[in-house]
Amino acid sequence: MSAPERDAFLAEQRTCRMATVSADGAPHVSPLWFIWDGEALWMQSITRSKRWANLARDPRVAVVVDDGHDYLELRGVELHGSVEVVGEVPRTGAPDEVLVPMERSFAQKYFGLDELPHDGKHAWHRLVPTKIVSWDFRKLAELGR
Repeated sequence: MSAPERDAFLAEQRTCRMATVSADGAPHVSPLWFIWDGEALWMQSITRSKRWANLARDPRVAVVVDDGHDYLELRGVELHGSVEVVGEVPRTGAPDEVLVPMERSFAQKYFGLDELPHDGKHAWHRLVPTKIVSWDFRKLAELGR
């Protein structure tokens, strides 16, 4: 995918799968909702989860967002890097000029709201990827025509 194609794809998709490293070194993969801002992937996570504990110990992740059913429909993006915590933990809604626009986008995308409700159980991770790989097998079908 080109960068604009990738950005459009990440804007329309709803679920990513994040791989973290467990305490015993085994991979742990879990689904999350996300926002892509063109430079970073923002993910809200429950702070009392295995994922959160794994990331506190080792912030390295691989994240996949994919779509398609048949082979020539498959497309996706894989992002690698280390996450950082942004904002208060857990998030209670204290004013935060970095998070407010992201939370507004998240609230609109997933809940159809203008403001994200805070439950005191979630907080934010941001992944600025060091590596991005993408694929779009629909282009293979176009080449065959």
